[in-house]
Amino acid sequence: WVKGPKAIEFLQTISSNDVSKLVDGQVQYACFPNEKGGIKDDFLTYRVDGETFLLVVNAGNIEKDWAWVTAQGKKFGLEAGREIYDASGEMGQVAVQGPLAMKVVQKLTDSPVEELGFYTFKKADVAGIKDAIVSITGYTGAGGCEIYVANGDLPRLWDALMEAGEEFGIMPAGLGARDTLRLEMGFCLYGHDIEEDTCPIEAGLGWITKLTEDKKGLIGREVIERMKADKPARRLVGFEMLERGIPRQHYRIVDAEGQAIGEVTSGTMSPMMKRGIGMGYVQSAFAKAGTEIYIEVRGKKLKAVTVKLPIYKAS
Repeated sequence: WVKGPKAIEFLQTISSNDVSKLVDGQVQYACFPNEKGGIKDDFLTYRVDGETFLLVVNAGNIEKDWAWVTAQGKKFGLEAGREIYDASGEMGQVAVQGPLAMKVVQKLTDSPVEELGFYTFKKADVAGIKDAIVSITGYTGAGGCEIYVANGDLPRLWDALMEAGEEFGIMPAGLGARDTLRLEMGFCLYGHDIEEDTCPIEAGLGWITKLTEDKKGLIGREVIERMKADKPARRLVGFEMLERGIPRQHYRIVDAEGQAIGEVTSGTMSPMMKRGIGMGYVQSAFAKAGTEIYIEVRGKKLKAVTVKLPIYKAS
């Protein structure tokens, strides 16, 4: 949590997006740029009110992000444990995803959560749990919501969801299923498609990187501005395999002559498309959708083609 009268001013320096544009009950996707214009992490900002913001980061980066945010907060006189508070050990999240997800959740609350818009949230009593946070962001492209509750309430919430969802065929899904879904959508995964040495511009995240007048203090701004002006030498692209094979992280991407032009950052077999798909960085000359590229899979050069995101186009 980030709280207090300096919250927005502070967040404008660490968030790539324009926090001042948020209204109460709205969510915003952003990243933390580092001093070199790379990405510390990507995260969601929830505006409760003008002085209360919840930052939801990647679970694997909690310690790193906490150290980063509190270090930057000191420059604004924000104290760890007061204006900046880590609730990671107290709260948990269950993502209920799929086209029927909201029907399941609506059964557990009197609040009209089915009416929530994309990238908005509200507090509601869910399954008898007071003040659960229900948000519509999603990392699967399949619709649904996320529910945040106190850790002690998670088993109760889980059981209620399984019971309410039985008539709709609800099933538990793990990170493997989530990763396939997010990759079909072309969503970045930290540690794969974006990292400390990845600039938001080359990662296709220029849309969450605002270089407005009131964000002059944004960390890494000068580097990001230079890359935006000079055009990046490489770009993150989505691709699908034209030959049988599954691309994996760090596999080389080459041209028709076998010359290295990039590297795979994420890859899997798409259950929906019944073929290998992936994302990776390629030299900008090869980034246009429809460009033929090759992925080196176990010593073989397999043909692929770059595609516009999302990789899987649902009908």
